[in-house]
Amino acid sequence: MNGDNLFKIEKTALEDCNNNTELLQTGFWGKHKMNFGWHAEAFRVSRESPESGDFFLLTLTRVFKGGFAFTYIPFGPQVEEPEKNTGSFLKNLAGALFPFLTIKPVFIRFDLPWGRRGKAVEVPVLAPEERFVKAPVNVQPASTVILPIDRSEDDILAAMKPKSRYNIKLSFKKGVTVIETGMDGLKQWYDLYRETAVRDRIAIHSFEYYRSLFELAKTYGEGAPVIKLFLAEIDKEVLAGIIVAIKGEYAWYLYGASSNRKRNYMPSYALQWRAIRTAKENGCRYYDLFGIPPAPDAGHPMHGLYRFKTGFGGSILHRCGSYDIINRKFLYSVYRAGENIRRSYFKKVVKKIPR
Repeated sequence: MNGDNLFKIEKTALEDCNNNTELLQTGFWGKHKMNFGWHAEAFRVSRESPESGDFFLLTLTRVFKGGFAFTYIPFGPQVEEPEKNTGSFLKNLAGALFPFLTIKPVFIRFDLPWGRRGKAVEVPVLAPEERFVKAPVNVQPASTVILPIDRSEDDILAAMKPKSRYNIKLSFKKGVTVIETGMDGLKQWYDLYRETAVRDRIAIHSFEYYRSLFELAKTYGEGAPVIKLFLAEIDKEVLAGIIVAIKGEYAWYLYGASSNRKRNYMPSYALQWRAIRTAKENGCRYYDLFGIPPAPDAGHPMHGLYRFKTGFGGSILHRCGSYDIINRKFLYSVYRAGENIRRSYFKKVVKKIPR
């Protein structure tokens, strides 16, 4: 790889990434992933044009048996999308970055933050170049719903679809109560999450993964997000729960679980409304519902999720998805073939949960 001197790379502390807008590009997230087998590194990147400004980049590298490694960059780089030659931009960035990575990867995968807004907008596809290709899978969901919440609660409700407003009111009318529990309710939530995983055929992390997220948020210090757990219950029976992260102008709905029982009580609507209000109270301007199918396709297995999340209003952001910069062609081709097989399996048998 060759950066062609367009970028100057300087290794820096993970904490220097904490001002990045995206949660998954913060030093906090890097520290969290280090607890589960990833090697996190942070870099200050300076560009050839001084007016372009510096930016900080979080990288996550995973090593498999035999020394095979790849580097993953979630929702980075946190800069404006180049007007043209995006592939060359990323190749040059990867080439400049490669010598500074402690573990040399077979390829570098960018989960790009760039995209387009609009309900009927197609997911952008970047033109492939030598050693720059679309990844077989997107690690994070390429499309999401961003809800602006820097307005009155009445205005937020008015911007929702009528059915969503109705279901919020219905849940409370039926007696659903939403409580904030923190780690005290994590075991109850995880039991529901396992129930959800069986019902919806999704893969989930271990209980320790979520417990570690809460513990790190308490001990990390300056730059940590606030991690909240909300549970919806009726007559002391927990029906659903969500984990939400709050930092700066953004809040993110990260994980959700629900019971097979009393689904007609609409507890998930009560939970989201509580989370939106809490994010607003904490000074957030945006609430990211984090992941929907790319289009309102009734045949899509997650069409219900699309209808649920878009019902809260806001705008749909269709990101470019994941792209790979190849360092070692043969090893990459072997990995890509295996990833294609796994993609077929997850598509037919089980859905993948990222983050």
